[in-house]
Amino acid sequence: MSLRGSQKRYLRGLAHHLQPIVQVGKAGITEALISATSRALLDHELIKVRLPQVDKAERAALAEVLEQRTSAQLAGLTGRIAILYRRHPDEPTIRLPE
Repeated sequence: MSLRGSQKRYLRGLAHHLQPIVQVGKAGITEALISATSRALLDHELIKVRLPQVDKAERAALAEVLEQRTSAQLAGLTGRIAILYRRHPDEPTIRLPE
């Protein structure tokens, strides 16, 4: 499932007040980080991830890797913060606009 622009905008609005739950450190994207991100997505559906202070293209690449490895969708990338969404398999709490 791919998110449409209006759905991404809606998710970014919901994420505005959230604090980053996961932080990518110096080691980059490790299996432990993938596991922690997947667990956070299962618990919250919508999370913020703080990326390291690197150039913009590298941050976008890191966000894309996280998106692929966690089976999530990237709802937004603003500065060093990536917003990831993955619908809960059994009990979704976020209802996306059509």
